[in-house]
Amino acid sequence: MDLVLEAADRHLLTPYVYPAGWPEGEPCRQLLSLFVITNLGALALYLFFGTLSYYFIFDHELKKHPQFLENQVRREICYALRSLPWISVPTVALFFAEVRGYSKLYDNIEDSPYGWSGVFFSMLSFLFFTDMGIYWIHRGLHHKLFYKRFHKPHHLWKIATPFASHAFHPVDGFMQSLPYHVYPFLFPLHKVTYLGLYIFVNVWTISIHDGDYRVPRFLRHVINGSAHHTDHHLYFDYNYGQYFTLWDKIGGSYKSPTSFEGKGPHDYLRKLREK
Repeated sequence: MDLVLEAADRHLLTPYVYPAGWPEGEPCRQLLSLFVITNLGALALYLFFGTLSYYFIFDHELKKHPQFLENQVRREICYALRSLPWISVPTVALFFAEVRGYSKLYDNIEDSPYGWSGVFFSMLSFLFFTDMGIYWIHRGLHHKLFYKRFHKPHHLWKIATPFASHAFHPVDGFMQSLPYHVYPFLFPLHKVTYLGLYIFVNVWTISIHDGDYRVPRFLRHVINGSAHHTDHHLYFDYNYGQYFTLWDKIGGSYKSPTSFEGKGPHDYLRKLREK
């Protein structure tokens, strides 16, 4: 995040926003800047990619499903917009620790002992590490001690749209993002790679709520896509994973998507029309 902060300081904050005498490295200024940047960035990613997905990928026929709520899209967006600032508070604390040099993020490829191969490996390990972390956190949020208070609001959307992707209770939203932020404190990661992965995970979160169940046949039971996550919203105790089905299969929570078996939401609508 220090790359973003440096760019904001250089092009906007230092020349136009902050007093000339307020040093760029001053902690209070960094915290304030990170809070604004994090909120604006999260809002831009959510609304931009969510809107693209909603208008160009999401099947609007799903809005005719009996479990699609009245004014649902507006309610999803409003819930997300209320939650994102609160989610950003602990997130900014972790970004601040990164900026102050406590993480293992590095600037140059030469700083990696394995060069470009290390960058490529770190991308794979990031995906597998965060997939594992999110699986267990997500599954834990379904425990009766936490579900009703923190995770139930996200399950209000049985037939989700892309805008449901960030419509979480703030505690739920932060906890499920925690593995993304913990990784660079444990493992070396290139700063630009981290920014790219951060954007990717936000887009992926939107994609698994987009109602487009198409996946290459040979990847259907490997990739945790929209079909899998739709069944998670509908049937509750299955498909907790984020990118892959690996941990659901290990944890005994894997469910073959009903959409792949002719029993999904689209099939239900088709049967309603036939009646």
